[in-house]
Amino acid sequence: MGTEVSTSPTSLIDQTVVPGDVVLDLSNMTNQTIKLGSGLRQDNDVISAMRAGKLRYSKPNKYWVESSHKRYIPRPEDHVLGIVVDCKGENYWVDIKGPQLALLPVLAFEGANKRNYPKFEVSTLLYTRVVKTNTGMNPELSCVDESGKAAVFGPLKDGFMFETSTGLSRMLLSSPTCPVLEALGKKLSFETAFGLNGRCWVHAAAPRIVIIVANALMNSETLSGTQQRIMVEKLLEKISD
Repeated sequence: MGTEVSTSPTSLIDQTVVPGDVVLDLSNMTNQTIKLGSGLRQDNDVISAMRAGKLRYSKPNKYWVESSHKRYIPRPEDHVLGIVVDCKGENYWVDIKGPQLALLPVLAFEGANKRNYPKFEVSTLLYTRVVKTNTGMNPELSCVDESGKAAVFGPLKDGFMFETSTGLSRMLLSSPTCPVLEALGKKLSFETAFGLNGRCWVHAAAPRIVIIVANALMNSETLSGTQQRIMVEKLLEKISD
């Protein structure tokens, strides 16, 4: 159990905390209103962690603990990688690693109509966005953006899909580009798609490039930016030997 008290609200931000760690001491933060998100609890003037993860902060005043989970809870506007498991009536049923299967209407594609819409076989991998989530109901997906264009969404052909924690997929989607992707992109040519549901897809002309990129991404979760770059350099040295 951690007992060290943070005298500054910024000193633990983006650091790993464990249950019992005191992350904020409100007695040192006069005239500030704090919003507590998930994973934190308040006892008098002390804010402590209830679960392991990274302490996050968003302006102006919200704090929460972000954990890396295999389990995914869908949220509107999440970009996810889904696998078609069935087609019934006017909907595809899609596995997005959530508590329930998601619905993808056959008309939720650019230019689709009742006579002409994309036909997908079971096990097709799709890059989609979540548009609706209601308690007790199946999430709804779409393969168009808000302007009705396909944009980045649709089937992902060939390539290699692998599963990760939601924390890693969130890191890989972050802006600016995370160091592991930046380092790989300087030396190798490949395509990627990352879903917030903890799925990643990599495609390249040569299978060995796919394997190198996938291994680098999977190894990067617990590494700092500098460590990610060193790890990529070592992987690339092996293929140049």
